[in-house]
Amino acid sequence: MIIPVILAGGSGTRLWPISTAELPKQFANLLGDKTLFQNTLERIYGFEGVAEIKVICNQKHIGFVSQQLQDSGISDFSVFLEPIGKNTVPAITIAALSVPEDAVLVVLPSDHIIADIEKFHQTLEIGVKYAKQGCLACFGVTPNRPETGYGYIKVGEDEGGGYKIAEFVEKPNLELAVQYLATKDYYWNSGVFVFSAGVFLQEMAQFSPDILSCCKKVLEHSVQEGKFLCLSAEHFSQCRSDSIDYAVMERTKRAIMIPLDARWSDVGSWFLLWEHNSKDENNNVIMGNVVVHEVEGSYIHSTSRKIVAVGVKDYIIVETSDAVLIVPKEKHQEVKKIFHEF
Repeated sequence: MIIPVILAGGSGTRLWPISTAELPKQFANLLGDKTLFQNTLERIYGFEGVAEIKVICNQKHIGFVSQQLQDSGISDFSVFLEPIGKNTVPAITIAALSVPEDAVLVVLPSDHIIADIEKFHQTLEIGVKYAKQGCLACFGVTPNRPETGYGYIKVGEDEGGGYKIAEFVEKPNLELAVQYLATKDYYWNSGVFVFSAGVFLQEMAQFSPDILSCCKKVLEHSVQEGKFLCLSAEHFSQCRSDSIDYAVMERTKRAIMIPLDARWSDVGSWFLLWEHNSKDENNNVIMGNVVVHEVEGSYIHSTSRKIVAVGVKDYIIVETSDAVLIVPKEKHQEVKKIFHEF
């Protein structure tokens, strides 16, 4: 039994003003007719052996989740509604506690792009194989630039289809990122994980028993409403916030990294959206009601009003009914610093 666990609680601060606290990037139309959340659902729903999909999101986004599940034609699902965000590991732990121990969980962020579905499924088959052998598998992406916005995984011995993990590395500065790229021993951490529920819970009991205990209490006091489980606010608020990397993956001896070569992106910034989208003859990405003249290498996105740009090079311009963002592409990571002012 393979059970996808879709993590849909992120905020997407670097994609303001389209991505907001009320409408995070996974539920917004950034690429066309389908949202990132819907694309995530569809890429995993077609994988052989998949049973019920479990979605974890903030309770205030129940409307987006319900509608987009319906629009995707998916009826075999359940949703855990978080009263507040507590990072990834409490959410994953609650999902693991709700399924049989031999179920294989596929943990997927809801706001990523994986363009080559066939290669993703091939990699997932390898991950399922390792999960059934008692490993906790994570997917790593070969870096093609010195990216400072991603966490890295340093690999060790080749296990045939996967690698032992030497260490997890936090987001580096540019100098370190250049070094990582040159060594070819480092991969970007994609945030995709595959493991059996039972093995994961064993590792939680060893390395993060307080979170495991708290999550058990949350489930005991939660309220089921159809396909939606409202997690107990009283008990969930007492749970320590932590990521799966810190809580388990950096400590376990069962971790293995599997290379993912499927044109992955976490769509964490407007620059990455520019990079991913198809471009015109001047290397621009143009979306919506936009008129340009002598514009090069730019991302210009209008959601309501007309944008007219003249003589602009390597800029990001995004318009919504509430705000207009103008930023050089080289400063794209700075957008998150102003997100909470709005």
